Amino acid sequence: MVTEPLITAEDVSKKFCRTLKRSLWYGMTDLRAELSGHANAFNGHLRKDEFWALKGVSFELRRGECLGLIGRNGAGKTTLLRMLNGLIKPNQGQITVHGTVAALISLGAGFNPILTGRENIYINGAVLGLSKKDIDAKIDHIIDFADIGDFIDSPVQNYSAGMQVRLGFSVATTLEPDVLLLDEVLAVGDAAFRNKCYNKIGQLKRTSAIILVSHNMDQVGQFCDRAMVLSSSHKVYDGNVVEGIKTYERLQQKKDGFDDAAFESLLPPVTDVSVELTPQEVPHGEHVQFKMKVHSERTVSDIILKIVLYDEQHIPCAEWNSDRNGLPLSLTAGVNTFQVDLGPMILKAGRYRLGIVLTDEGRITMLVWSYKVYDIHVVGFSALGPRVAFRSDLIQPGEHVR
Repeated sequence: MVTEPLITAEDVSKKFCRTLKRSLWYGMTDLRAELSGHANAFNGHLRKDEFWALKGVSFELRRGECLGLIGRNGAGKTTLLRMLNGLIKPNQGQITVHGTVAALISLGAGFNPILTGRENIYINGAVLGLSKKDIDAKIDHIIDFADIGDFIDSPVQNYSAGMQVRLGFSVATTLEPDVLLLDEVLAVGDAAFRNKCYNKIGQLKRTSAIILVSHNMDQVGQFCDRAMVLSSSHKVYDGNVVEGIKTYERLQQKKDGFDDAAFESLLPPVTDVSVELTPQEVPHGEHVQFKMKVHSERTVSDIILKIVLYDEQHIPCAEWNSDRNGLPLSLTAGVNTFQVDLGPMILKAGRYRLGIVLTDEGRITMLVWSYKVYDIHVVGFSALGPRVAFRSDLIQPGEHVR
């Protein structure tokens, strides 16, 4: 049965100004125009130092749908979510949202830092239109899901980034909104809590309309029914998830000038990385030995190593994560060596690319981000498609060489 759309955006546009002084002046000018009944006098064109953050975007989203909103940084994704949440007004177009809206657009947004977590739960619930009685009935479940212990009665300003996400996600989802907006929030937090979030999103998909902003194509592929791609403030694709990811990959390649959008980024204290794959040409069903050397200037405890295998269509088809496999890793000052047995490679013949991410103890900063730089060629059997992930029982913990 087709339901009425909970979100309708019609030709929505938003512009900003690059300089603060002009931005304040334009704001006063626009306010005077609005009060005098000429609100659209300056909305259709750009004045000096202005630019379109979003231009002419239209779409509908119904109950039970999850839309993956993807695009490069600066494409307009967060601007669109902020307009959908009513935080800012569009300069052109119209947005209609039915029902209650819960949003996690930025870390700590909606929380009063000097109030406790418990007090913020009641404030957020009231904003969503719930009575104290309604919140009383749900607060135990919210606190249990957030799993932040005695910190629930501490000021939010004392929370870590992960604790803020735990509480914010718990409040937003437990109160069962009609519309849920998530902007890259699942990049923060430990693996166990992210898994809880994934399960909760799966449950909410039955009753809510969800927009998920993520640079993690695994998440987009797992949860979303549609993908909308933004590029340079414009909508360039809206439809099938796989085609949406392909469109995003092509834009990455075109914009960055890399082969298949391949790149490698290092952040301190990491100074150098090298990877060996033995063999690079592997028969179907055999194993590949992954060896990674990381040069670090200092010790970093509790890191996470993630390895993703992408097929020729740029779609992730297998993944290994040290945290999910219960393997504690750390960096020491000097050269560190990590070895992983990848296999068996029960994959169709062809070229595959590796994505490698090494995050710090906060699970936020990617000390190493190597995206499709390294190749694996599977030869021999060609009838099967990608279907088997790396087997955790065949993987050895990282060997630390100091």
